[in-house]
Amino acid sequence: MTRSVLVPSSLCREASDKREATHKVGLVARAATVFRVDRVTVFPDDGGNRRWGGGFVATVLAYAATAPYLRKEAWGTREELEYVGVLPPLRPVPRTGSGPQSSGSLRQGIVTEVGPDGRVRVNCGLQHPVSLVVPPAMEVGEGERVTVRISSREPVRARIVDEPAPGFTVDRADLPAALGREDAGLRVATSRHGEALTTDGLGALAGGPGDLTVAFGAPERGLPEMLDIDVASVTSAEPDGGFDRWLNTVPNQGSEVIRTEEAVFATLACLTLP
Repeated sequence: MTRSVLVPSSLCREASDKREATHKVGLVARAATVFRVDRVTVFPDDGGNRRWGGGFVATVLAYAATAPYLRKEAWGTREELEYVGVLPPLRPVPRTGSGPQSSGSLRQGIVTEVGPDGRVRVNCGLQHPVSLVVPPAMEVGEGERVTVRISSREPVRARIVDEPAPGFTVDRADLPAALGREDAGLRVATSRHGEALTTDGLGALAGGPGDLTVAFGAPERGLPEMLDIDVASVTSAEPDGGFDRWLNTVPNQGSEVIRTEEAVFATLACLTLP
């Protein structure tokens, strides 16, 4: 099952400074980690962008998703990362196995050197980079990220595997492309104009075995406005905008405006129930 979250490039449109903008992005990253999201996609909202657009949002998300022991090597010094000290810790849960071929924990690694005989040196957060054999079906170059399964630290026993590391990946794509992916699954748009989510309705949505994609709007600029959709069509029998459902996941809200990062937490808490 693949869980995808779509956030607009205008996510930080109302932030007063870069520090606040960084913190907002960090809360989205935190929610994605807590609810085991596999991919966060930043889609363009050119009409709503202000000082910090999609490049900023995607960069800060990707930095947050990078293991702390790799951040300096992977990112160096960049203007967008000036206030990354305010990002919350993510600490994604490692994936472990019990069989002889899958035991150990998964970690992110960066290839620091490509050597002869199909071996590379990889920085994966141990005391020193380790020399590992590249699997026959893989091709890696210097600077590439790989997933390493570590079965022992003393002595070091590790191998490169073709598996996703703990946490989420980050990319940029427009909405039609993101909603058209083979693993998009159930495509949900969140909006205060959508169908109110109830306990009865939740039973048909949460905990299903299929893939899930959830899209969110921006502060003071919801998805209907971004897509130029009449709000009356949001609750129609044939939803507009390429989505299967338009949902109001915080019915009877007590605040006039729910921030995007708050909506991500509220929505995923419901839709990922077992």
